[in-house]
Amino acid sequence: MEKIERTRILIVDDHKGFRDGIKTLINREVDMEVVGEAENGQVAIALAGNLQPDIILMDVSMPVMDGIEATRRIIAKMPGMKILALSMYSDTIFNTGMMRAGVQGYLVKGDDFKEFLKIIRRVARSRNPDQTNS
Repeated sequence: MEKIERTRILIVDDHKGFRDGIKTLINREVDMEVVGEAENGQVAIALAGNLQPDIILMDVSMPVMDGIEATRRIIAKMPGMKILALSMYSDTIFNTGMMRAGVQGYLVKGDDFKEFLKIIRRVARSRNPDQTNS
């Protein structure tokens, strides 16, 4: 039986309920697994370095350190890291800030989960991070 290579995902969001829900849904996929969770950008930076995930799902607005600053710092340390922004809002101010920080795409939390999966898979397959929007 052929072994399926799984996309390793780090979820960064200050709402535990959201992290738990998205983790459960992602872990149901045969080609994905959640390898870590962080409640703010500061913890995300440490976990990104330790876990070396394939993709980080990064909330934009969090206490301690927001997703924009955390993304900048992670990309500065690990230029090839693939990060997808997560937000409750499709507001262009947040979107622009995260895109400038280096994310490969922007997911709105209210979007259909099947769309999330499509975008995660597309970004995971890309060799050179490119701009992929939902």
